[in-house]
Amino acid sequence: MSESNKPKLANRMALFSESQTIAMAKAGRALAEQGKPIINLSFGEPDFDTPEYIKDAAKSALDQGYTKYTPVSGLPELKAAIVKKFKRDNHLEFGLNQIVVSTGAKHSIMNVMHAMVNPGDEVIIPAPYWVSYNDMVKFVAGAPVYIKTTIQDDFKISAAQLEQAITAKTKIFIFSSPSNPTGSIYSKEELAALAEVFARNPHVYVISDEIYEHINYIGAHHSIAQFEAIKDRVITINGLSKGFAMTGWRLGYLAAHPDIAFACEKIQGQFTSGANAMTQKAAVTALGDDLTETYVMRDAFLKRRALMLEELGKIDGLIINEPEGAFYVYPDVSAYFGKSFEGKRIENATDLCFYLLNHAYVTMVSGAAFGTPNYVRISYAASIDDLTEACKRIKNALEELT
Repeated sequence: MSESNKPKLANRMALFSESQTIAMAKAGRALAEQGKPIINLSFGEPDFDTPEYIKDAAKSALDQGYTKYTPVSGLPELKAAIVKKFKRDNHLEFGLNQIVVSTGAKHSIMNVMHAMVNPGDEVIIPAPYWVSYNDMVKFVAGAPVYIKTTIQDDFKISAAQLEQAITAKTKIFIFSSPSNPTGSIYSKEELAALAEVFARNPHVYVISDEIYEHINYIGAHHSIAQFEAIKDRVITINGLSKGFAMTGWRLGYLAAHPDIAFACEKIQGQFTSGANAMTQKAAVTALGDDLTETYVMRDAFLKRRALMLEELGKIDGLIINEPEGAFYVYPDVSAYFGKSFEGKRIENATDLCFYLLNHAYVTMVSGAAFGTPNYVRISYAASIDDLTEACKRIKNALEELT
């Protein structure tokens, strides 16, 4: 196709790029289709199947005729289950008019961006950050403002850093705890210090992404919405993908001030309408049941984390900390920059990821996608056998660099 015949896309398409986690998964699949023994450690997806009791609830919903449109903000029984969940697990009180159910937590966050951010509004994002935060802000013509963190501080910002980043133009602060990509978790004391800063800056709202809430290796999960002085300015995001192995079911939800929730409902009504009925009925069961099977998955991830820390710790040049949640390790790989293989020089983490993909047949994601280009994200949402083999391949491939 000639240049003159190419489709004329909207200017906004130049503002953001394809998700690097999805791009790396595509590259891995392409090699797998050629018969290469790819081990995929790039995707943020539990490798467990959805628990049977949740699948049974979806089947029952089908048999009961839950195949029609649903209310835009969610089925009343699901919203009631979400309210109960917040009270039980997070000690947070919400009304039904503060809950909006969406097609995944990502959808919930995007609704908030559309509802809250005007062109030029600043959105503070601690780095490393989940890949989509940055592009979501750009999509709505907001201005991302980054706070850099270090592995020595377990990738967490301080209250002083937050205070320094806030300006008169700041509209939103967005973060995740437990974190994707680092697995870091903010303690109650650390959140309290941040909350004091927000209390002094009443023009700033907070998006708290808690999708990894149940994959937590250190004890109780803490929500920043617990602090009375700022609770009406916190939008809490959650969903079923990680804690219940329901990635393909696509269901997330938010809890916020009624005016924010209603704005998100209005936006969703023009984009997707309500999430699908069967998933919502299954979600009522998931949120209302005990977390026994979720904790089985969490304990399996804990064993895998131990394996990854031990095996990656044997590789000279990697700097790694101990993540407290989620299912990722996030090592500094800058010691390998400037090294070569067969005359091809590794300039950055992206080069290193493609080198390991093509020579070790292991996929991971460059830290450039998360705003910290000296790192790589390695998911351990894979079997012990695959993780053991992947670590062996990574070590051997890195030793071949000169």
